[in-house]
Amino acid sequence: MKKIIMATMFCSIIFHGFSQDKKQTASVEKSVYGIQTGFAGVWGHGEFRLSNKFALRTEIGLDLGIWENNYKNESGIFFIPVITLEPRFYYNLNKRLNKGKRIDGNSGNFIALKTSYNSDLFFIGTSKDIYLETDFMIIPTWGIRRNIGKHFNYEAGFGVGYIHYREEYYSDNNSDVAVNLHARIGYKF
Repeated sequence: MKKIIMATMFCSIIFHGFSQDKKQTASVEKSVYGIQTGFAGVWGHGEFRLSNKFALRTEIGLDLGIWENNYKNESGIFFIPVITLEPRFYYNLNKRLNKGKRIDGNSGNFIALKTSYNSDLFFIGTSKDIYLETDFMIIPTWGIRRNIGKHFNYEAGFGVGYIHYREEYYSDNNSDVAVNLHARIGYKF
């Protein structure tokens, strides 16, 4: 009887050890750098680990804008600089890892609080006679990021939040609803 109990205890210790090895804890990467482009601009970013599931994304780039002058019947496009600070919570990394899916480059689903500032320091556009408004946005966003090969990735997200215009032109109401709808393809360094 002692031999059976000892063999059972020995086997359970071994199986317990193997089961611990199979179950890994997923974590965002320490740092991820890259560039992305989409239908609304081009951006360079850095993403830094705060904890296993949280990362802080910093971004600088050019957002695409459209201008229109109804009096002269003219319209065009411009690019305006943007600075973004965005804490992200990656909520499905363990599930992806346990299913054998990739999580490198922070590939997963996330919930973020996108905070952006569009500056009027300069612009690149089709007309020199336009007036740019600076704005500040806070937008809760849901999104996904997936890898394509070793260095390429794509990202998509959607959110609705708040925008505040700094200019006095909007003296009665200088805030509004903002929408973040992004689809981007990028390169990870």
